[in-house]
Amino acid sequence: MDKILSRNFHHPHPLNIDEYQQAGGYRSLDSIIGQPRKELLATLKNSGLRGCGGAGFSTGLKWSFKAPDAPHPVYLVVNLDEAEPGSFKDRQVLYRDPHTIIEGVIASSYILEADKAFIFIRGEYRKGAQGLEAAVNEAKAAGLLGYNIRNSGWNLEIDVHLSAGRYICGEETALLNAIEGYRANPRAKPPFPIAKGLWGSPTIVNNVETICHVPFILHKGIEWFQNQGTNGAYGSHIFQVSGPVKNPGFFELPLGTTAREIIYEHAGGLLEGRELIGFLPGGASTQFMLPKDLDIPMHWDGPPTVGARLGTGGIIVMDDSLCPIDFMINLMQFFTRESCGFCTPCRDGLPFVKYQLEKFETGEADMTDIDTLRELCDIIYPNTFCAFAPGALMPIKSGMDKFETLFHQHIDNHGCTHPSHTPSTDAINNKVDC
Repeated sequence: MDKILSRNFHHPHPLNIDEYQQAGGYRSLDSIIGQPRKELLATLKNSGLRGCGGAGFSTGLKWSFKAPDAPHPVYLVVNLDEAEPGSFKDRQVLYRDPHTIIEGVIASSYILEADKAFIFIRGEYRKGAQGLEAAVNEAKAAGLLGYNIRNSGWNLEIDVHLSAGRYICGEETALLNAIEGYRANPRAKPPFPIAKGLWGSPTIVNNVETICHVPFILHKGIEWFQNQGTNGAYGSHIFQVSGPVKNPGFFELPLGTTAREIIYEHAGGLLEGRELIGFLPGGASTQFMLPKDLDIPMHWDGPPTVGARLGTGGIIVMDDSLCPIDFMINLMQFFTRESCGFCTPCRDGLPFVKYQLEKFETGEADMTDIDTLRELCDIIYPNTFCAFAPGALMPIKSGMDKFETLFHQHIDNHGCTHPSHTPSTDAINNKVDC
């Protein structure tokens, strides 16, 4: 497999534009700028590239929804608001190779005939944003941005936008509100951003990893890209592994690599004396997979065969040193804090889910609480304004199914008897954090 996203990571510092071009950077633009946009879009669509932010939707198909006669200005928004627990792939490219992002933005913007691109960056990545801003200035000085790029009659500006924070900013319409200076609440859809986005103009929103693949697909071809994957998948992906493994980190591998290979070969396997209980395959808002699922290919159609999803490819490992219910409470502490508070099912429902889970840990739960927790999840899941709460409930709903006997044990034992269990203050005081 040819590494693309991490091909320059071995350098001790991010490459400046001269070093980047000497290493082959921006060469793809020779085969993109000036070419018929319709043909480039068809190539991208036929390549099989799918959105790397978690949705896994066909990138070329999504872009084809932009009307040919769409009014200008047209905006491209690159989502680098990486705040999902267990996900840290995007920041690697930001900090280690910012010109790869810019090359992807230029190529993508040309296809979409975008007039301006915004790169929306998580607030904690301030140093990375500064490095990207410097790279943008280098690209502009080299004539790769600005007016009449390469005598094509096409203009492009890039704006590096640092987020004020909050996980909800990663939701594409909340992100648009944040750029416009409003509170980061999601918008109603339809209209979808591709028809009416930033300031009412056509706007395409994609994850940064997706954007980085675009120029290399168009430069090296469909066959090359598809050969980078394995087990029926196309392309590469930066997988991330966190939790009790010997070598936690990030690994650019063929999309479709099995979970077993990622965890036990590249991440070094579990710590000595530990046993795998389960793992989240794609960040905190995905469903649990079990040890029996280790040989499932990690691509967009693999985890769904066992009721999970690939998400960001950020694998969070859970071993026998943890109580799974404690693990779920920890996740809910994050999601209850990060809710934007716009809709009642999310704002009030998620804290109540957390409260219900804590009852099992403190010994206050009985059999009716299992039914209450399931009913609560079933009410919240389809009745929220955006996908935030459904995502938050994915590990809870799957955890209740896959660790059901554990919930019964907590009831029978009048609480958690796992050696690692340390009740939180909220759980002890029986508080609901509304």
